[in-house]
Amino acid sequence: MPLTDTAIRKTKAQAKAIKLFDGGGLYLEVSPSGGKLWRWKYRFEGVEKRLSLGTYPDVSLKAVREKHGEARRQLAAGIDPGAAKKAQKQAKAGSESFEAIAREWHEKFSHGWVESHGSRILKRLEVDLFPWLGKRPIAEIKAPDLLAVLRRIESRGALETAHRAMQNAGQVFRYAVATGRAERDISGDLRGALPAPKEKHHASITDPKQVGALLRAIDSYEGTFITKCALRLAPLVFVRPGELRKAEWKEIDFEKAEWRIPAERMKMREQHIVPLSSQALEILKELQPLTGAGIPAKPDAPKYIFPGGHSKERPMSENAILAALRRMGYPKEEMTGHGFRSMASTLLHEQGWNHQAIERQLAHAERNAVSAAYNFAEHLPERRKMMQGWADYLEGIKSANNLIPLFKTA
Repeated sequence: MPLTDTAIRKTKAQAKAIKLFDGGGLYLEVSPSGGKLWRWKYRFEGVEKRLSLGTYPDVSLKAVREKHGEARRQLAAGIDPGAAKKAQKQAKAGSESFEAIAREWHEKFSHGWVESHGSRILKRLEVDLFPWLGKRPIAEIKAPDLLAVLRRIESRGALETAHRAMQNAGQVFRYAVATGRAERDISGDLRGALPAPKEKHHASITDPKQVGALLRAIDSYEGTFITKCALRLAPLVFVRPGELRKAEWKEIDFEKAEWRIPAERMKMREQHIVPLSSQALEILKELQPLTGAGIPAKPDAPKYIFPGGHSKERPMSENAILAALRRMGYPKEEMTGHGFRSMASTLLHEQGWNHQAIERQLAHAERNAVSAAYNFAEHLPERRKMMQGWADYLEGIKSANNLIPLFKTA
């Protein structure tokens, strides 16, 4: 006799599991603890099998009969209902795995990042997280699971990478929460679980006597003229190395004496104005006949101020400045292309220039997000004075007998 809801509700748990049959191999198994599980007994290719169809009352009598009917139709078509269910579950798990969601998150947001930044994040995910967490459904990953992976990174001495990996994992989990595929961001449970990374500074020269020696070494550099010009300009504009090597002639306004770097090339994704001192303009005018003349092979190709050695349609190599500094006798532990920024920041602060003007010129992160879209010209009059004063100061300390700092004037 077919089951009824009344009969199911009246059935009490017993010392041993009992079965209530509905017909066609479908039955409800009542465990000693009181749990009620729908099962279907069937045979596929001569082998007896059982398929779980859910628990009662979450799956009602009516609903389980519909599931039973669909499973029987699969069996009649030569499909093993149990294998089909397992394959479906695996497919769903794959689409909701940590790796699938992480790649989806990266694809969605990387368009707004500097290309090198996006590449570093993806490589970190692929090398440090995917091999151990990638295939797992993101909703099943717990804080200890993530910590075990982070400890693996830490154990090889890459503590800063471990912190960055935890940050990226948190971004992926928050995206999964927002898209309904995870309940919460488990990375928040790991605050304090990793030792704090040691503060890392780019190697830089900040002693005025040593800066003067460096500037004289640059003037005596015997490499290519393009690299020499980049070296001479770097301390005058103190932008990030990638911003310098990818500079284009169309960004330079000689009349206004300024360089406007578009937002898509800036780390903070905001247009940046670099006032150009008379010394910086002189360097650019020297270089313009060599790299600023003529038309690129492709009309829409950029005209780089510092093109690569093999093609004018590609910018200077990432390592060109660092390699040049090494040739001049400055190892990376002593001075880097990024070090010109630390040099300028340290000495400009010592000279008494406005901290906000210095930070704005360094294009550091803004504290006030509301004004961030409008502040690329903030403190610009003072920054113009500062950049010319800075260039004059550098020109002065190239002379061994002139080491007196040029302090800010009103």
